[in-house]
Amino acid sequence: MAQAITLARPYARAAFELAHAAGALGTWSDALAFAAAVARDPQVAGFGNDPRVQPAQLAVLHLPQGVASDSPFGQFLAEMAEHRRMALLPEVAELFEDYKREAELQLLVKVTSAMALDAAQAEQLKASLKRRFKREIELETQVDPSLLGGVVIDTGSEVIDGSARGRLEKLAGALAH
Repeated sequence: MAQAITLARPYARAAFELAHAAGALGTWSDALAFAAAVARDPQVAGFGNDPRVQPAQLAVLHLPQGVASDSPFGQFLAEMAEHRRMALLPEVAELFEDYKREAELQLLVKVTSAMALDAAQAEQLKASLKRRFKREIELETQVDPSLLGGVVIDTGSEVIDGSARGRLEKLAGALAH
């Protein structure tokens, strides 16, 4: 996994710079998401190292409908296909989204709660996080009943554990010492 991310990073950076310069971050984001979904398909993945499949064929296979093969995105895919790096597209898409969020001053926050958050709670949490991090917040929520109560907030660089389970573990550690 670490090697794939390392190999994908220059492609993601190049894609971001091309898209940013053209003012087409959203378009490229959608196109990369499509290409990444195609690359994840097990049947398509088998073509990646098949010497009978030409790089141009690989590139066209990953193009979203309506995107020309001579477009900047098509040329980008052709370059990846030429170097037999199409399997890296999921990582490229993920890194591209990180660069895009950074450029748009957005932060993806993963929130795990004991019970599903309602819309009002999610908006209140977003507002609090926006004040703290001074960025637009995109929430990704999931439910984990084993937390017992509260939430765990993961910003990627910081984890805030406000769960009942987390507090009980801290208390148990303090009592043990």
